[in-house]
Amino acid sequence: MKVENKSLLLRRPGLLFCSALLLTTLFSCRSANESAGAQEAPPTIPVMTLTQSAATTTKDYTGTLEGKVNVEIRPQVEGYLDKVYVDEGAFVQAGELLFKINDQPYTQQLNNAIAVMHAAEAALSNTQLEVDKVIPLVKSNVVSAIQLKTVQAAHNVAKANLEQAKAAVASAKINLGFTKIKAPVSGFIGRIPRRLGSLVGRNDQQPLTTLSDVHEIYAYFSIGESDFINFKAQFPGKTLTEKIKQIPPVSLLLADNTIYTHQGRINMVDGQFDKNTGSIMLRATFPNADGLLRAGNTGKIRIDQLHKSSLLVPQASTLELQNKVFVYKLADSNKLSRVMIDIDGKSGTDYIIKGGLKPGDKIVSMGLDRLHEGMVITPGSSSAAAKAGKQ
Repeated sequence: MKVENKSLLLRRPGLLFCSALLLTTLFSCRSANESAGAQEAPPTIPVMTLTQSAATTTKDYTGTLEGKVNVEIRPQVEGYLDKVYVDEGAFVQAGELLFKINDQPYTQQLNNAIAVMHAAEAALSNTQLEVDKVIPLVKSNVVSAIQLKTVQAAHNVAKANLEQAKAAVASAKINLGFTKIKAPVSGFIGRIPRRLGSLVGRNDQQPLTTLSDVHEIYAYFSIGESDFINFKAQFPGKTLTEKIKQIPPVSLLLADNTIYTHQGRINMVDGQFDKNTGSIMLRATFPNADGLLRAGNTGKIRIDQLHKSSLLVPQASTLELQNKVFVYKLADSNKLSRVMIDIDGKSGTDYIIKGGLKPGDKIVSMGLDRLHEGMVITPGSSSAAAKAGKQ
């Protein structure tokens, strides 16, 4: 038994040596791996340098459309509708008969005015006879001059009565003419809320219908004060009228988001700003020979604006968080700094930068989802990265 215990003791030093050797090897491998990790190079991320260049932006302004002439058709005399000659939505020519009001009362008024006029004519003739009779008597000193003045005054009164009677006849003819309501311009008929037999009059709040001349359409829209200042600065000219003539054609975006076939031109700017909204009204005119547009339509006026020296950042190089837009800017020691930018508009797929960056700044151009604040990178070429992405 003593011999066996001694044999085991002789074996244990070998086991202890092997264990120590194994631990040393594992520790050496771990240290080597940690050193390799610490020496790993920062990732290469594509970076672009910002420069200024010319850019064109488009802005949409909500507008309302009106016909070149938009007329409310109202009765000028009171009466019952006898005839309705047109239908809603119909196109009518200027002078075409639209409605007829019962004209019997106005015919009688005219006949009565004519009778009064004839009586006045007869009275004038009688007074003229009196004047003709008295004149020679005055010359012969048979009657005094006062009597002549009296008959002449009566003659003048009769003359005035005749003029008044003629005016009444003319007024009665006008009222009779008002019973026939005609189209003042060519255009499209709107709704006709009154029907045959309706009592209508000049004091009605609701018109008989509306008539729109829409061979040209006026689009009214408003822009803010800052936009208006930039808008004017783009175009040459000493006066606003001269600048308006230099404005390029504008487009009309319809309610279904399609672009109207014909372009229009801005030809009117309101004389003052609206104090409540801080905006000013503009008007663009569009041709409408095919009648596609109607008064009351809505749409958006799309205006192109030229920015001569703009700082552009691709939208793909930005990150949006909580309705704010950020970029990763390259700072000292190739560290990344997340910077919020102020956007002035869009030009194609680029943002026009108003604040937060300046020419010469370097930003990460792609792969932003892998980045974080303070991260160290190796700047790479954005053009090379773009080519690699296409392949």
